[in-house]
Amino acid sequence: MFLRSIQLTNFKNHEKRSFDFSCKVNCFIGPNGMGKTNILDAIHYICLTKSYFNSTDQQNIRFGADFMRLDGTVTVKDQPYGIVCKLPVGKKKDFTVNDLPYKKMSDHIGLMPVVMIAPDDHLLISGPSEERRKFIDNTISQTDREYLEHLMLYNKYLDQRNALLKSLNAGGKRDDLLLESYNENLVRYGESIYDKRKQALSELEPIFRHYHQLVCLEREQTSFVYDSTLNTSPLAGQLRDNLSKQIMMERTLAGPHRDDIAFMLGDTRLKRFGSQGQQKSFLIALKLAQYHFIKAHKTFHPLLLIDDIFDKIDGERSRQLVQLLSGDDFGQIFITDTEEKHITDELGTKTGLFDIYKIS
Repeated sequence: MFLRSIQLTNFKNHEKRSFDFSCKVNCFIGPNGMGKTNILDAIHYICLTKSYFNSTDQQNIRFGADFMRLDGTVTVKDQPYGIVCKLPVGKKKDFTVNDLPYKKMSDHIGLMPVVMIAPDDHLLISGPSEERRKFIDNTISQTDREYLEHLMLYNKYLDQRNALLKSLNAGGKRDDLLLESYNENLVRYGESIYDKRKQALSELEPIFRHYHQLVCLEREQTSFVYDSTLNTSPLAGQLRDNLSKQIMMERTLAGPHRDDIAFMLGDTRLKRFGSQGQQKSFLIALKLAQYHFIKAHKTFHPLLLIDDIFDKIDGERSRQLVQLLSGDDFGQIFITDTEEKHITDELGTKTGLFDIYKIS
């Protein structure tokens, strides 16, 4: 996959910017606050139809503008695509590929797979379980359309079941047939999600260990522990059990929406005991493992977006990371940094496949 160009119109702080990219390494250099990260986010947006940082689409429109627009040209397996995203103020976004509109935004997921490494990724370790579920869902959804469809259907029926529980807690009339219908759908899609998450984590773990040893330069024992209510018993029984408690709590207390992944360093959870350096190395290795999981399933390189990473790790780890990225295992890469010297010192030998854009 080769992202040839992108044009930003009223996207965040950029009124109008256009870029034509190198097929290997592309670097955005400039002081903090100039919008380097926003360019990476625009690339993420045309890949996954949403911002990496903002959950609300309207927040991506430049202040004072009445719309935003992104135009991208990409080649995937020798097939050219023109991607256009339009978002007027107060309205829904519109995505087209080669001038054809999508009926559903989810139809675009997987066409342009992408992996982002950003400073805020520390929430993957220190944040709530939702962050880790988002990580595994993002990983699988870019390679498995059925998984994404099942995830959306599961969430739809979960919302409907929770609304029914809330109604029952408020004294509403009990409808056992409707409740059982919701239960059957949650079981159908929930067990599929559980199985695919379990399989994906088993594939990711050895890839992660490989990169962790390379990035960390140590031989610390690492592992993933998949924490799911489905580990102990079938979902159908859990949905029927303790119904009175579920009604009182007004929410479904079992299912993959409550899953978590424990990242382990030896016998302890990294979340509780890992140093800042250990967590940074862990996160980089985790994202590189995600990249190679997607590459293996898609049979071509995803885009790799790296935001200000060289300022977050020490020199030895930085050099090790650059050595990894410079090899043939990675495709097109987009990097931000505050100093051109950080980039040229490490990547200067790749001048034939290397572009720097100074953002000011």
